[in-house]
Amino acid sequence: MAELNETIHQPVRLRIMAALVTLQPGDEVDFTYLRDLLEVTDGNLGAHLRKLEEAGYIAVNKTFVERKPRTYVSATAEGRRVFQEHVEALQALLKNK
Repeated sequence: MAELNETIHQPVRLRIMAALVTLQPGDEVDFTYLRDLLEVTDGNLGAHLRKLEEAGYIAVNKTFVERKPRTYVSATAEGRRVFQEHVEALQALLKNK
């Protein structure tokens, strides 16, 4: 049976990855949009994004828009792959009940 990915399995990180893999490869979402979508604080989201980035599952792009710092986030190819494996592991668990 497939193994659950402990990094992705945490609820907020699972929701982050679920939101990001719905985007087309190469597309990214704004930090503020993601924070509001998930209803988490800046600090909480930042900590989870850092963990996912360290694992290589997401890419974080910091830039300036009209002199204001903006952070954009996207799923990497590796992140998409491990998320799919995690979903398959969850489905396998549900089928074996």
